[in-house]
Amino acid sequence: MPIHKRWTDRFTEGAKMQEKTTWEQFFDAHAPIYDNNVFTKNTVDEVDFLLEELELKAGDSVLDVGCGTGRHSIELAKRGYSVTGLDLSAEMLAKAATKAEAENVKVEWVRSDATQFAFPEKFDAAICLCEGALGLLSQTDDPISQPLAILRNISQSLKTGAKVVFTVLNAAAMLRRYQNKDVAEGRFDPITMVESSEHPPQEGLPRIAVRERSFVPTELRLLLQIAGMSVLSIWGGTAGSWGRRTLDLDEMEIMIVARKTGEPWTQDTAATLHVADNILWRQE
Repeated sequence: MPIHKRWTDRFTEGAKMQEKTTWEQFFDAHAPIYDNNVFTKNTVDEVDFLLEELELKAGDSVLDVGCGTGRHSIELAKRGYSVTGLDLSAEMLAKAATKAEAENVKVEWVRSDATQFAFPEKFDAAICLCEGALGLLSQTDDPISQPLAILRNISQSLKTGAKVVFTVLNAAAMLRRYQNKDVAEGRFDPITMVESSEHPPQEGLPRIAVRERSFVPTELRLLLQIAGMSVLSIWGGTAGSWGRRTLDLDEMEIMIVARKTGEPWTQDTAATLHVADNILWRQE
């Protein structure tokens, strides 16, 4: 059944949505049961924490990248903030729009790949949480350029001085979980920190092959610096246990609090990095 469209498609100039990625397929099918996941049950406390970190004023604008079914966007809107929620999945956005209408709050919903969006206006803050975008690789995405493109787009959407909160998969936990057999059989690549797996989006549906990228704190500092942001804090960020605390080696996610302090590095610098990237990932 066609979806009643209640969002705006938005992409950078010349870009457009191509054939659905595996993650878009997954979340379109997973949308009806997404809010049943255990990690979605702490939204009010999580937004309390976000507001302490983001230092927002009444009515400030917030960009939620990888907003999913809108649980953080809607809670922020209920508290009087101007919120834009962006996601790849039309079905997740449809669910978000229905929930926002039920709560009688206004959120601007935008459908776009997080590597391709651009906004004419600048936001007072941004969030990108619970693997909403960072680390979700298509079958062809490069493990460096994909997250860097997302970070650049977020940075370019922020006012100078604006704060942003991210959570991403913890590479330390991934390294401790996998063994040499998993590397040999293609389930984990210790060079790129990419995990390859198959999951059904709902019980009874076929499995979908997906790729997830984890990160270490040092590379996060570098990626954010390249994108024009400075890291303020790095903490443990597993959903349900957010707090200003030391990262546990075995926990699922890392939380990063950063501030936009400049513009993303120039194309000349990016070209130099691309050469280094080729040397790093493709050496014989």
